[in-house]
Amino acid sequence: MPQLTISEVARQVGLQASAIRYYERIGLLPPAQRMSGQRRYDTAALYRLALIRRARQLGFSLDEIRRLFFGFRNVTRPSERWQTLSRKKLAELDGLMDGIKTVRRLLKKIMQNCRCDTLEQCGKRIFRSGFTEVAVKSLPLKPRRSQQSLRRIARPVV
Repeated sequence: MPQLTISEVARQVGLQASAIRYYERIGLLPPAQRMSGQRRYDTAALYRLALIRRARQLGFSLDEIRRLFFGFRNVTRPSERWQTLSRKKLAELDGLMDGIKTVRRLLKKIMQNCRCDTLEQCGKRIFRSGFTEVAVKSLPLKPRRSQQSLRRIARPVV
């Protein structure tokens, strides 16, 4: 019988209650039973949320986690599911590491070789090089800044 409130579950798995509600809304967590209008969970919810949390810590997207739960035939063992998804994630990470190495090399090259007096000169050199030095996927960046903070950064210094 479900007996844990959402706040108890949140505390035990180290998530915000809003994340638990979100996972329920998108179908990663089965809908909770209700008692007097409050969500009530059993230990199976704790275990599923522990799995989701670990997968997120390992860099899996919500779509990849959805595939872990629902993207295989029911007879596919969890170890096979993890192995399949892990192989794909490792290949993705290898690609990112190659991109990071390329960007590091280019940043060091810029630090050593840039003697431009203006940004226009820098742009001209980059344009003339034909952009051939960089053939990397976009690296993950920090979350986008708001338009207001971008305007503040773009203001010329007087």
